[in-house]
Parts: sequence; structure tokens; C-alpha cells
Amino acid sequence: MICSQIDVKYYDNFQLSNYNTLKIKSTAKNFFLPDNSGELITIIKKFKNENPIILGNGSNVLFSSKGVVEPIIHTSKMNSINFLGSTLEVDCGVKTGYLSKFALDKGLSGFEFLIGIPATLGGAVFMNAGAHNQTISDKLISAKVYDIENNKTLNLKKQELGFSYRHSILQEKNFVLLSAKFCLDKDTKENIKSRMDENLIFRKTRQPSLSTPNAGSVFKNPKDCEYSAGAMIDKCGFRGYRIGDCEVYQNHCNFIINKGSATSNDYTNLVFEIYSKVKQEFNVDLTPEIIYIGKKSKDEEEKWKILKN
Repeated sequence: MICSQIDVKYYDNFQLSNYNTLKIKSTAKNFFLPDNSGELITIIKKFKNENPIILGNGSNVLFSSKGVVEPIIHTSKMNSINFLGSTLEVDCGVKTGYLSKFALDKGLSGFEFLIGIPATLGGAVFMNAGAHNQTISDKLISAKVYDIENNKTLNLKKQELGFSYRHSILQEKNFVLLSAKFCLDKDTKENIKSRMDENLIFRKTRQPSLSTPNAGSVFKNPKDCEYSAGAMIDKCGFRGYRIGDCEVYQNHCNFIINKGSATSNDYTNLVFEIYSKVKQEFNVDLTPEIIYIGKKSKDEEEKWKILKN
């Protein structure tokens, strides 16, 4: 379908179950598929007052089972990579697994950790995604972002992006990542492939497979704490614990998997119960990595207000 007001494909009442890694069934009132940053900016400007949501691979998000009224803009078609020597300029919609393999093909090291992360570059930069003692910000030089409030495109250097653990300035400012530039290290393909294989083996033994519906790590690891979030959840007896079709993953308690027909309410109730028990046992306020999108019931509203404090 073509929107009559802007020349871009969009869909009404679009089913989102295949557009979030938790596989929650939810319906978007409007779903847009821009081909490039120009179209993306045009959609944002047109629907600015409706708080449009930029969606990549749909990891680290929980869609409401009641649906999403805000316009959703999906970046999957914004997937170009420009390669020059050791430098890559990457569009926001490029999937991280593909980016890792692209770097391998060019004999460039620094993206090995991305092979097991189900995200797009936009989401990875937004969250400063990391694994195996590496983060997406390590090799980043600069980023091109759209400043919604001031209606202009900015080129920000790494030090202007406010990176820290699972954090970037994109979470504070009304900025949308368009692309980012990286400088990687040259290495042999054999060495790079070996590290990628090690990372995949680690993921298979510790985390749900990419085909198992989950939204990624549920909670951030707390600072200055003896235990990780997963260890505390495990010590509270949640391994394998289930509410509805949401279950705490047996091999790593900081993951919740969808056993078939999980709802946002199932997920919310399980996350809140875990948060409350860890608070009681360890006096630690766990902070969710997950972002809730869409209509909330009164009960969900109250629980997420507490979870986000």
C-alpha cells in the first residue's frame, strides 16, 4: 500500500509477531517501510505528534498484546554498507549478524561479538550492545543522526554519543540513528572466524538459540554488586519458573522465553515478580533492558512504572 500523503509503503493493522524476537502477537495501527534515510525523516516529520517508533530487529522490546497505536517505522530496507579499507559506513537497518559476516569477508576484526546478537545496527548503537567484553561503541568513529526536535541531521563524534554500559545519548535525546562509521582492525579470516565460532558456541551453551522466542537479556547487570542479574534470579529460585507461556530459561535465568502463546501481561507479571523477589532477597533494584511498546492495561502501567524507576 502507498500512503497518499507521502510516497512510501505502509500497512494498516499490521501483525507484529514476526517483527519481534519474543514473537508476541500484537497489531500496529500503521506500519511503514522506508527505503532510505530521506523517506525515514519524511515519515517522522509527518507523524511527529504521534510519537512514531523506530523498529529494527525487534529484540529488547515487548509489544503490547493490546496493540500499538503509534506509527511504527521499520528500517529493514535501510541496509547499505559502504566499505573503504578498514572503514565501514553502515546504515541503521543492517542486521548485526550480517555485519559480522561482512567484516569477516573483508578480513576485518572487531565485530566478532555481533554474530550472536539478534539486532540491527540502530538498536545496537541505541543500547550500546555488547558481549564477550566488546561493545558496538569500541570501533565506532562517528554517527549520523536525525534530531527530531530541531529537524536537522547531525554528525556526532563518538565522544558526543555518551556511551556507557547499555546506554547511549540516543536514549536521552530525541535522536534517530541513520548510519554509523567504524574503523576495524585487519586480521586473517581464520583468526576472525575462530573467534566468531567461539562466540556462537558460548551462546548455544548459555543463551537461548536465535530460533527460540525471547527478547534478549531481561535486566541489566547491576553495578558494584557481588552477583550478576542472572545469578540473583537463579538464587531466588526462578530457574524454569513460568507464568502463562513465559518461562525463565533453564540455562541462563536472565532470559525469558515464549513457550508458544505468551502475552505482554504474562511477560510483565513474570518480570515484576522477579524484580520484587530480588529486591526482597538482595535489596537490589534490577533495571529492565526491555522496552515496552504499545497500550498498557492499568496493572501493566503500574508495574512498569515501578520497574522503570
